[in-house]
Amino acid sequence: MIENQPVRRRRGRGARERILKAATELFIAQGINATGMDQLSTVAEVSKRTLYTHFPSKDELVGAYLESLVEPLLPVSPSPIQSTLGPREQLLAIFDRKPAESTAAFRGCPFLNVSVEVPDPEHSAHQLAVAYKKEFAHRLTDIARQAGAADPEKLGEQLALLFDGAAARGTALNDNRTGACARSIAELLVDAALAEAGPSSA
Repeated sequence: MIENQPVRRRRGRGARERILKAATELFIAQGINATGMDQLSTVAEVSKRTLYTHFPSKDELVGAYLESLVEPLLPVSPSPIQSTLGPREQLLAIFDRKPAESTAAFRGCPFLNVSVEVPDPEHSAHQLAVAYKKEFAHRLTDIARQAGAADPEKLGEQLALLFDGAAARGTALNDNRTGACARSIAELLVDAALAEAGPSSA
């Protein structure tokens, strides 16, 4: 856990970015519920007044934190113009992601973590997590369709479930190596789906 230190207030631009950066570091390291606005103010080196000016509530800050992670963490379809990975390889690439080097405990998927920490399905943070997870599977389905899978919807959901399972197990075991095992299973699923579609599949 990042220890509280006396606030060293910084003037000038960039307060919002510093707040969001501090929130990202703290939420990933210790969770949303364990992170208070006082600690966020300290780590971001802003006054409480400045913090609440940019984010009137913790819920709004949590929402901004999650939204900042959406695009970087979603699977990206191979570009037809410039891509080093074909559709099959892109499906498997989600299991190759390496977490940032850190001595902190492995926290897995931030959207899974939020859905556990904020279990109310009506809460905005929980709804963001649900929307992300649905889009994650949807993008995998699109890539599976490009790869020529016999049933792209089924394969997309299988890979999404496998990814989430590896993330959850890695969090419980504090082990970021679960992705390698999940990738070997994913290869079997992908190749079976392509073989089922026949020799014309990509």
